[in-house]
Amino acid sequence: MERYYTYSRFIKEYFGEKLYKICLDGGFTCPNRDGTLATGGCIFCSEGGSGEFTENTSLSVSEQIRLGKAQTAEKYHGEHYIAYFQAFTNTYAPIERLRALYEEAIEAPEIVALSIGTRPDCLSPEVLSLLKELNKRKPVFIEMGLQTAHDHTAAFLNRAYPTETFTAACHALSNAGIRVTAHIILGLPGETADMEIETIRYLNSLPINGIKISMLYVLKNTILAEYYKQHPFHILTMEEYIDHLIGCLSWLRKDIVVERITGDGPKDLLITPKWIGHKRLVLNTIHKEMKQRNFMQGGSLCQKNL
Repeated sequence: MERYYTYSRFIKEYFGEKLYKICLDGGFTCPNRDGTLATGGCIFCSEGGSGEFTENTSLSVSEQIRLGKAQTAEKYHGEHYIAYFQAFTNTYAPIERLRALYEEAIEAPEIVALSIGTRPDCLSPEVLSLLKELNKRKPVFIEMGLQTAHDHTAAFLNRAYPTETFTAACHALSNAGIRVTAHIILGLPGETADMEIETIRYLNSLPINGIKISMLYVLKNTILAEYYKQHPFHILTMEEYIDHLIGCLSWLRKDIVVERITGDGPKDLLITPKWIGHKRLVLNTIHKEMKQRNFMQGGSLCQKNL
């Protein structure tokens, strides 16, 4: 029994086949790093801008796609892929550069969709118009890092935008016909399980299509690593994380695709928690616990409406 709306099911429903993502690096930076909004970026963000698994930025998009296909050939035998611009803020550049990068990606016949990670404050009318245009040729999916709906926590994270900006961006993207995925983090300092559920309820009120959920983990060479060294705070155990995760998913709208339920930062950079390095064990334990609790996505919403 499928207990939540998995990404694999969505992909098969939407495209009629299994697909593999090729992570691309367009050589972007972020307004939260270059001084436009702030410096240093979000305190948990690594030097690679969450793009440690992307291809070499010195290569062209076409070369990165070719290399990505070669590297996945042993485990993926399909013919089609999603081009995923992942590292840093992938709509933060002049419109001409964005068009060139995106079009080079979707012109490849094996690429059937374009996925773009960005910030909600980097979606100008010109960018939205470009995304809407491209979406008519091949599906365009936008991912945005919310992390939390609580502005005081977001200030601690140095997110550098108010939650209302995320709200406006979701509606603008929805009006343009663009699919939206939100990223959130569980276990943030000062946040309780109830506060995390409030973030879920906030997302339920928006026209979003997907969610990626991770626990807070600390990587080397981040602002968070220095803060953790000076001010140690509680990091969720695997058991605590699973409890928080199931609680959040029980309040999540059933139509929202759950695209990720755990995180796995690079092992050579990971400070804590070490348990996230055992991804298969974590996933198996999550699914076992869901079965034992007879959990279903949106179950708490259904009970509330009885």
